Amino acid sequence: MTTLKDHCVHMARYGAWAYERLFVSLATVSDADYRADSGLFFRSLHGTLNHLLLADSVWFGRFTGQPFAASSLAQEVEADRAMLIARVRAQAERWIGFVESADPGLCDTRLAYRSMAGDACDTPWAGTLLHVFNHGTHHRGQMSAVLTRFGQPAPEMDFVYFLRMQGA
Repeated sequence: MTTLKDHCVHMARYGAWAYERLFVSLATVSDADYRADSGLFFRSLHGTLNHLLLADSVWFGRFTGQPFAASSLAQEVEADRAMLIARVRAQAERWIGFVESADPGLCDTRLAYRSMAGDACDTPWAGTLLHVFNHGTHHRGQMSAVLTRFGQPAPEMDFVYFLRMQGA
């Protein structure tokens, strides 16, 4: 990685890679445990994964100028477990394509958008993009902790494992 854009591309690819590792672990969880209130901010594994799709969709809309309407950060956008995973996977791929095709000069600009409350916001483009990927890391970590409570192995999703695999 030599440029900020290169780092953003790596983070987009890392996010997709980490989701795939999470999905393997989620596959062994019963539907009852998957939907159970596990004490997370978005209550369940399902609620948290749904939140990740929602947040990524909102942010993607802000970056592309095609807003994604949401009434709350907990709004359910996909009730079906398999479809939710498919949609999260597709959104992760959309991020990769978006970042790979972005003009490197955008990294030095600002992103103007409206918050969910309707407030005008203006934040650094690259920093905001990295926030999106960091947000996914945060919630995947929460989900990993719940998986271990259910007796499942925690997937290794640290960025350094991704980097090691890239070098192999």
